[in-house]
Amino acid sequence: MIIIAGAILGGSYGAWLAAKRKGNKYDIAQYAATFAMAFAVIGLFATIFINRMM
Repeated sequence: MIIIAGAILGGSYGAWLAAKRKGNKYDIAQYAATFAMAFAVIGLFATIFINRMM
């Protein structure tokens, strides 16, 4: 669940950041995909950490 939330949050943030920097639609898509993957990996490690603590 944390992984999905991280991917959605990262994609939204990446798209917002690229649009703020006046990027075209390809820039926005690339930023959204990159940030979604990065936040999903962070969410994966958070999930593993939480499960190990329980």
